[in-house]
Amino acid sequence: MKFENMQSSAKTTRTEQDRTPRLDPIAVRSGSLEVRLARSETEIAAAQALRYHVFYEEMNAQPTEAMQALSRDFDDFDNICDHLLVVDHNREGAEAVVGTYRLLRERVVDGEINRFYSAQEYDITPLFSEYFRNTMAGKQLLELGRSCVHPAYRSQHTIQLLWRGIARYIEEHDIAYLFGCASLQGTNPEELKLPLSYLYNECRVPDEFAVRARPELYQKMDFLAPDEVETREARRALPPLVKGYLRLGCYIGDGAVVDEQFGTTDVFILLPVDRIQQRYLGLFD
Repeated sequence: MKFENMQSSAKTTRTEQDRTPRLDPIAVRSGSLEVRLARSETEIAAAQALRYHVFYEEMNAQPTEAMQALSRDFDDFDNICDHLLVVDHNREGAEAVVGTYRLLRERVVDGEINRFYSAQEYDITPLFSEYFRNTMAGKQLLELGRSCVHPAYRSQHTIQLLWRGIARYIEEHDIAYLFGCASLQGTNPEELKLPLSYLYNECRVPDEFAVRARPELYQKMDFLAPDEVETREARRALPPLVKGYLRLGCYIGDGAVVDEQFGTTDVFILLPVDRIQQRYLGLFD
């Protein structure tokens, strides 16, 4: 999941003190690796530098001139998000940050739906309907984005460590659902018709809280009927992040969105947290 096409929707900035809790209930250590929240603007800058390396240098997204000048991926959303980091204590300085996820809680945006990045691509108002709020039982939403891991650390161990941190964050902040935008490489949805059709036919968000791509951005996903989709081949065509969300039981929104800047086709992910907590809270104890 990622954020781009920045809009000036972030109205407040976290202070250095806000980022440095007296006790960090999110932190988990496993060998030389630790997952925890960023504790300084310097650490956030290191996460932005890692994002730049992965998104713009490795994946050939198109940076703005300002990003290129600093070799960092940044936007206004960074100011209001928590930044989950994987830190390797065997490395020093900015090089120690080897993985990151950006987290934006519902209570931070204070009811202003358009302050979520996903609202730039999808109509997320169904997540604020009376029906859906009743399913949440007073808990809140969490938007995930800007996930990336240094190439040398792309192992199951690192991914599990990140998700252990997310599971603890969910527990700490009383989260009911995760959501955000995940990407498939390529900007021609028809060339992605097999995986898109599979996601549409098998995982679509229920009608009672159906999230759809904004009308001006909507790209069809249902190129193939269910009986025309070869499931095993379709799943092989999905990126690892999306496959991970599917294994945890996610829903997929109606409609894809093409992102020319990143060279991707985005889909909307909605994930109940119950299975995440069951699977990851026990790891590394």
